[in-house]
Amino acid sequence: MRRQETAEGRSVRLLRVGEQVRHILSELLQRGDVHDDVLQSHLVSVTEVRMSPDLRHATVFVKPLLGQDEEAVLKALRQNTAFLQREVAHRVRKKYAAKLKFKADESFDEGTHIDRILRSGHVAQDLNEE
Repeated sequence: MRRQETAEGRSVRLLRVGEQVRHILSELLQRGDVHDDVLQSHLVSVTEVRMSPDLRHATVFVKPLLGQDEEAVLKALRQNTAFLQREVAHRVRKKYAAKLKFKADESFDEGTHIDRILRSGHVAQDLNEE
């Protein structure tokens, strides 16, 4: 008999697996297990992992410390995807190994941009009038 899952249960599972993958990747990068000069010379934060509903694809959002050499870090991660996928598959015991796709985390840049707008003269002037 197939177990019925609610949408809420499925999303909790996706979040749990995504967080598990995030921890594994963070640990691999922090310990320097990836033998790549670029990755070993940069501190990289894995900020979020979003899993597809079937758990076969994972979008990994990363940010190098201080945003330095972001393109070089992304390129190095993409070149080492096969190794990282193998390590994740070995540690996350699921039916299928998730295919990893690395993207830059733009949320920090968006937050900085919004903060800059809020502090601009026009917005500050409007806020003072209220």
